[in-house]
Order: sequence, then C-alpha cells, then structure tokens
Amino acid sequence: MVLTRGTKRTARTDALVAGGYVLAALLLYCLLWTDLRHAYLRNGYDQNLFEWFFAVAAKSPRDVLFSTLQNSPAGVNMMANTSVLGLGIPLAPVTWLFGPTFTWALVLTGGTAGSAFAWYWLISRHITTSRAGAVIGGAFCAFAPPMVSHGWSHPNFVSLFVLPLIIAQLIRIRHGGSGIVLGFLLAYQVFLGEEPLLIAGTALLVYGLVRREVFTRELFRGLGVAALVALPLVAYPLWMQFFGPQSYSRMEHGPARNDLAAFVVPDEFTANPTEVNAYLGWPLVILVVVLGIWLWRVAAARALTITAAVLAVLSLGWELTVAGVHTWIPLPWLVVSKLPLYDSVIGSRLSMACVPVIGILLAMGSERILTLAAHATHVPLRLLWFGALTAALLPIVPIPKDVVTRPDTPRFFTHWQNYVTAGKTVVTVPLASSENSLPLHWQVDGGLRFPLAEGYFVGPGRSGRGQYGAVRTPTSALLANAAKTGELPAIGPAERDQAQRDLEFWNAGAVVLGPHEHQDVLLAACEALFGPGRYVEGVWLWTM
Repeated sequence: MVLTRGTKRTARTDALVAGGYVLAALLLYCLLWTDLRHAYLRNGYDQNLFEWFFAVAAKSPRDVLFSTLQNSPAGVNMMANTSVLGLGIPLAPVTWLFGPTFTWALVLTGGTAGSAFAWYWLISRHITTSRAGAVIGGAFCAFAPPMVSHGWSHPNFVSLFVLPLIIAQLIRIRHGGSGIVLGFLLAYQVFLGEEPLLIAGTALLVYGLVRREVFTRELFRGLGVAALVALPLVAYPLWMQFFGPQSYSRMEHGPARNDLAAFVVPDEFTANPTEVNAYLGWPLVILVVVLGIWLWRVAAARALTITAAVLAVLSLGWELTVAGVHTWIPLPWLVVSKLPLYDSVIGSRLSMACVPVIGILLAMGSERILTLAAHATHVPLRLLWFGALTAALLPIVPIPKDVVTRPDTPRFFTHWQNYVTAGKTVVTVPLASSENSLPLHWQVDGGLRFPLAEGYFVGPGRSGRGQYGAVRTPTSALLANAAKTGELPAIGPAERDQAQRDLEFWNAGAVVLGPHEHQDVLLAACEALFGPGRYVEGVWLWTM
C-alpha cells in the first residue's frame, strides 16, 4: 500500500489526537497511577470487585463463566455479573505480570482514551469533515460528567470504544457492506458490557424511527448476517447468564431515575458519585438547545436532537420529578421498564446516550461555523463559537480523581494454607458484601486459592429476582449489624446453635476477623458465637 501525502498527514493527525486523549486520561487517573499498591479511588466502591474479576480471568480460567470462589457453596454466575470478560481475558498476561490493580488502572485509563479516539474516528470519517469538530466531539464523548462519574467504579461504562465501531459498520452496511465484522463487534461488546449495548441500541432505534429512510434492505440483510456470526459466539454464555446456575429473572432497581434538575445541578439530585448520569450544566444545555434549533433543517441533526430528548425523558423514570418535587405526571418509562431486559436496567443511565449525541452535534456545529467563518469578513464567527464552547465546557472539565489509602492485606491471607484445610471456606467478619468488599482484595492477595463465604456480586434472592450479595444467613446478618452499628448484639444458645449450622452450610475452615473500626465489638460477638479465638498474623482466627 502506497501512502500518499494526505494519508500520512491524516495518520499524523490521528496519532496526535490519540496522544492527546491518552495524556488527558493519564491526568484524570494520575493519583491512582502514583501508588498502585495502596491507592484506592475515593468513590471507587467497586474497585475491589473489578480487580477480583480481572484476577479470576487471569488466574482461574475455569471460573470465567461460573465461579465458586465467592458465595461458597452456591457460587456466582459470572455472566450474570458485569465481569468484563472482554477485557479481563485479553489482559490476562498484564494481570499475571503486574497484578490486577495495574489492570484496573490500565482499563480505566485506556478505556477512557480509547473511547474518545473511537468516537473521534467515527465522527471524522463518517459524520463531519472538520477535524477540529471531531476532536471536540470525541473528547466530550469520553470526558463528559456522566462518563467521568462512572470512571470511579464502572469500567464497563468507561470502555465504550466498540460502540462507535458498531455504528460505523451500520453506516457501511447501509451502503452495501457486509455484516460479518458487525457480528464480531456485537459479540465482543456482549463480553464488554451488555447494558451499554442495550442503551446504545435503544438510541439507534429511536434515531432510526425518526429517520426511517435508514431502514434499507441492505441494512436488514447485514443485520441478519451479523446475527448469524454473533449468535454462535454468545449463545452458550447467554444461556449461562439467563438459565444457568445462580441466574435470576430480573434485577429491580426501584425508582432509579433522574430528577429533571439533575441535568443542570451537579450533585444534589444524584444517587451517588458513580451515578451522575445526567449532569451537563446550564451553559451546555442552553448551547445544545440552540444547536438543535439552528441545525433543525439538517435531517441527521434533527434526528439526533429528538433522540437525545427521548432518551432524556426515558431516564426521568416513572413520573416527573423536578428539584425533588413529585409532579405525579406519568412518563414513558412506566411502560418501557416492564419490557424484557429493560426491567433490569437502571433507568437513569439512559441519559448517558445523550452524551455521544451531544458530542456529534458539537462536531456538526463546529463544522458549520468554521465553514461560515471561512467566508465571513466582518463577524468573528470562529472566535464567538470557540468562546461559546469554552463557556459551556470549561465548567465541566474533569479534575484528577482523588484516592484514599487501601490498607495492607493482613499476612494471614498470604499464609492461609498454614491454618485452613484446602477446599474449606474462609468466613470473614463481617462477611464479604457490597458494603464490605475488602475480603475480595484479601482473597486475590491470597492467590485465589480459597473460597469465600458470601461475597459481593449479583445473584438470585429468595424471590428469584436479582440482588446484590448473597442471601444472608442469620449469623451473617447478626455480624453485619454489629459491624454497622458498633453495638454488641444479644447472643445466647439459639444464636450459637445457628452459627454452627451456618458454619456447616458454608463448609467453613476458618472464621477470620481482620482490622475493623469496630473490631472490639466484633471480637466479643465472635467469641460469644465460636468460642475463644487466637491472634495470628494480623487477624483473629477461629479454625474448624
């Protein structure tokens, strides 16, 4: 292949853009990179969980679809969790060499930069001729507040670099391209994140319904080919997810919705720092509205504007809430949330689809303004446009993510085999859960060679619907309550008998109390339940 001067220039530009995105992502996670041994993202509630996923994918291939390393003896359905196998398996050599925390940092950094570049590539190749507009659009798609918010804890919502490639293939198929590549991309995205794929598919469907001319015979033919390619690759994993052991019917999240004010107020109306799914700020909202009106006569821009509006409305949940005030006005999500798959989606996340739509609109607006500016002699259009962009985007430019110190793993977990019979379960106090994910980190440091009782995962509750963590036993609930309140519960013969039954159910080899803010209370509870313990290698230990 002979590279022309234009091709070389394009390649250099792409390399510079990619380098800029990588630098921006490194700055975002710089405090994590400076101390991988102890740094823990301040709001990264799931860091221990995803490091565990990466460690399992690297060290225990037989556990990638179903694992008994947590929730012993029932186990964990890995496909029914956000186990990001599409990253964990290819990056297994990285995890072997440098550890799962390095992989965690690499995925967040590389996923952010890769997503930005993928959107830039899509916009510059298929949507606009303005390279500056594509750079702006790509950056916004990866560094907008909703994406940065999920960058605390959710690599499946950070590593979205496949979605722009899927869209590019759909565009090519409409013009006679094959669906083979699309099939492989769809299959791979299933192993990266199914929820982002569903949200993106919803946005594409809305866009198509607005611009019905995109539904061509070539498109349906290509989608059929893509399905034939993808289904054999994902059929068994999806069967495992929906019908295998520890699967569940649906995952209910209750009124997980956006308040209308959440689009313009940064923190007050969001569930937690990892779910800022709507915030854009007043300046950007105003700019997007103006852009939508100005570009309304352009069919693609009009369809994009309507798509953003529809997804934003769906994200508002079952009824309209404005600044915390219930209006009791019913909204479409009341119906949509009853549909299969959508009944497990966190509704507020649908507004995340607005981010790439806005990124594309910003690129289209930039192209139009720069074209007009080239012929304008009296009005500084270029200066006015970039001034407006700065005013809209500067307030939402992310700052480096803060970290806290994760405590060292007690030495016991690297010498556990001296105290626990192989195959027996380690019962941590309190037991591992969504509120206490540190035992997963201890297990990883122990080489994933012993199973944990209970854990942090999504599995079936007593009703068969999904819930976070195991169905707690009475002993587990007692210890969790003591850890939360710092108060010693009443413990008598009934509680001790129940504890023995629970230990038998867990096939426990040891009960381990590590460092904890209420360690004295938990120690007293454990001694009342299990008898005198001994202090060894940084933990209190009761062996069975």
